[in-house]
Amino acid sequence: MTLDSYTKGTWLPYGELTDDELGAAGHSLFDGPFTWPVMVARRSVLIANVATMAEYTRRHGVLFAPHGKTTMSPELFAEQLDAGAWGITVATANQALAAHRFRVPRILLANEVLDEKVLRWAATRPDFLFYVDSRAGVDVAARSLAAVPGGKLSVLVELGRPGGRTGCRSVAQAVDLARVAAAVPGLSVAGVAGYEGGLPDTEAVGAWMRELVAVADEIAELVPGTPIVSAGGSAWFDAVVDVLAPEGKPLADRQIVLRSGAYISHDDGYYSRVTPFARHPEEGSLVGALEVWAQVISAPEPGFAVLGAGRRDVPFDIDLPVPLRVRALDGTVRDAGAARVVKLDDQHAYVDLNDTVLAPGELVCLGVSHPCTAFDKWRAVPVVDDEHRVVDVLNTHF
Repeated sequence: MTLDSYTKGTWLPYGELTDDELGAAGHSLFDGPFTWPVMVARRSVLIANVATMAEYTRRHGVLFAPHGKTTMSPELFAEQLDAGAWGITVATANQALAAHRFRVPRILLANEVLDEKVLRWAATRPDFLFYVDSRAGVDVAARSLAAVPGGKLSVLVELGRPGGRTGCRSVAQAVDLARVAAAVPGLSVAGVAGYEGGLPDTEAVGAWMRELVAVADEIAELVPGTPIVSAGGSAWFDAVVDVLAPEGKPLADRQIVLRSGAYISHDDGYYSRVTPFARHPEEGSLVGALEVWAQVISAPEPGFAVLGAGRRDVPFDIDLPVPLRVRALDGTVRDAGAARVVKLDDQHAYVDLNDTVLAPGELVCLGVSHPCTAFDKWRAVPVVDDEHRVVDVLNTHF
């Protein structure tokens, strides 16, 4: 991709640079063609996080289709696939089309699809899986197949729970729907899937997972091949594995597919608190890879400063960003101490300094919380080494 004067976080008023040119130039983040705010990703941390989760899934004998909605970056999809990912999960038809353009070999769309033009396209692509959770979804799939001679579609029946998000509300309802779907010519049932996010603890996740297994057992005879059982966000995948692959032994005659996505960049907020690796440090660890560097644009009174980064630049849906380090005007770096972001406007962050001192012009490195709403704010994300030399660029396609 070409970087130019429209690319947020870069300063290119007189020309353009390709990703390769920027990566090869060896610029430091602090003397290269950048302006503030800018979000960067640390290369060593991304690689380590990918390796940690790849090893975790191998050790437990499960397949991995990380959720691509976190990054929508072809460069990061390639890293995940090269590390052994079975496929990539997406949430929308547009994301599925982008993943297809990125040459992802197997795409799992983790939602019901009710758009016939999308399913007519999918009917000619055997690498595509999606959910059904209603007879309406099955009817749309049937109409789409009728319009594509020789077309085939493959679905996972989605199990939800009362008061939850999507999915059939009971085991019986999911089994009934699987039978309806399996009777449609050209439509095959590949297994069952669901999402445990929002449940309060490992006990609740375990109980719900046993319902998912019950659906898989009931519909196994309908599945042409080995049934898929899929679950696992980024907060409770340990509880999922405890049921689906206890002691590293996946359920017999089942393909177990985890779908965690936020792990690749992790964060310095929400996921740093809830990751299963905090409960099981012997299994590995993840580190926040994203940094948003923002300039101090005002320090108008004691104990208070304003940064030039706001809701357009950093996630704010779960936690506010976290000040990590400060780069002084002379280039030295110090810890951000007890400084705390207490409010965001569109382009401003309000910082309660406590005992920290910030001067106008200094740079503050902000850690983010909930990376799923970080990448979508940046079309291009410079990748830096541990000395903050730019070595690559991630492109995002939301």
